[in-house]
Formats: sequence, structure tokens, C-alpha cells
Amino acid sequence: MLSDDEIAHRWGGVQQSVRRSTSAATVVAVTKTFPVEAWASVIRAGGHDVAENYAQELISKSEEFSRRYPGLERPRVHFIGRLQSNKVRILAGHVDVWQSVDREVLVDEIARRDPGAHVLVQVDPLGEADKGGCIPGQVPELIARARERGLVVDGLMVIGPTNGDPLLTRRAFERTVELADEFGLPVRSMGMSGDLDLALACGSTMVRVGSAIFGDRPPVR
Repeated sequence: MLSDDEIAHRWGGVQQSVRRSTSAATVVAVTKTFPVEAWASVIRAGGHDVAENYAQELISKSEEFSRRYPGLERPRVHFIGRLQSNKVRILAGHVDVWQSVDREVLVDEIARRDPGAHVLVQVDPLGEADKGGCIPGQVPELIARARERGLVVDGLMVIGPTNGDPLLTRRAFERTVELADEFGLPVRSMGMSGDLDLALACGSTMVRVGSAIFGDRPPVR
């Protein structure tokens, strides 16, 4: 992993990209497959948010961070991976924002295990079968169900098209912003290292950035 100084420098570069845009976006550092030291590096660089994709890895880091860094403020932890309902129970208490909520069973299980939790509804505007997210027509029902069960729906989340086509990516981002506006949701979690600038130009208020901050990701063991 890169040093604290290198990570802080890269963090500053991402923040500059955000400031150059018309969006005021929160930067969420994607720390999956990096050691728990990455959480500490983000806090030291001035960040407050980290994201993980895998349940057991998130839990392990959450517990280890508390033991190893008692003097550091714990980051706000986002879960951004494909979420299985049977993992919600073990994740509750470690996750601050559930970003990949895309079906009713997840809404019900999060409400049961983590009452009052903050969630984002993941949208799949282009109908890509190989990734998570509900189709736009299901968004109203999921928002209503989550609110009925006491969850706080902060906004929507989207992952850009798998093929990286900039025209399709723009279409996906713009459709997500339209939906967020329609339902009065302030958070639009859009954009990663490869499509950061486009996401910001389309109105992202939250970007999920990994390699631009930490460099090449280590292989999953």
C-alpha cells in the first residue's frame, strides 16, 4: 500500500477535481482489498468516508480499526457491494450507509436488523443484467417501502455501464439525477475513478474513488 503522504497527495488531487466541478460532492474512499491502514490513511488525509464491497472484510476492518487506532475518529462506513439478505445481520452495527439497496427483501431485513438506518436505492437505468440495481420503474415502490419501515432514504446510487461507453455512462448518470430530483433525494452516488469527471459534470453529490487514491488494488486473496 502507498504511504500516508502519497495517499494524502492523491486525496488532494481528487478533492481538486471535485472543487473544479459545479458539484459539492462527498468523496468516499473505496478501500476494498486494502488493509485497515487504508482507513487510517483516509482519516489522516482529512477524509471521513470509506466504502467496502465484501461483508467479512468490512467487519474485520471495523473491529481491527477500533483496536489499533483508538485515537482516530472512526470513518463513516458505506457498504457498496452486491448485498445478500443473509449478510445484513452480521453487517448491522458496522455499516453507516447501505448504498446497494435494490430489492424489497433487503429493505425489510435492514429495517429489522438496523432500525432507522441510512440507505441509498441502487438504480440500473440501462437494464444491465450482470449488475445490481433496480429498474427505474421500481424506485418509487422501494423508496416508499423503506420509509414505511423507518429507514432514511438519502438518495440513489448507480454504477456506470460495464463497457465504459461515455455516452451510455452519461445517459445512466443523467437518468439517475432525474429520478433523484423527482423524489426530492439529495444524494446521488455516482462516479468512480474512471468516470469521476463525467459524474461530477452530471451532478453527482457523492463519488466512490479507489485506485485514484490508493493506486493499483491488491488481488483478492
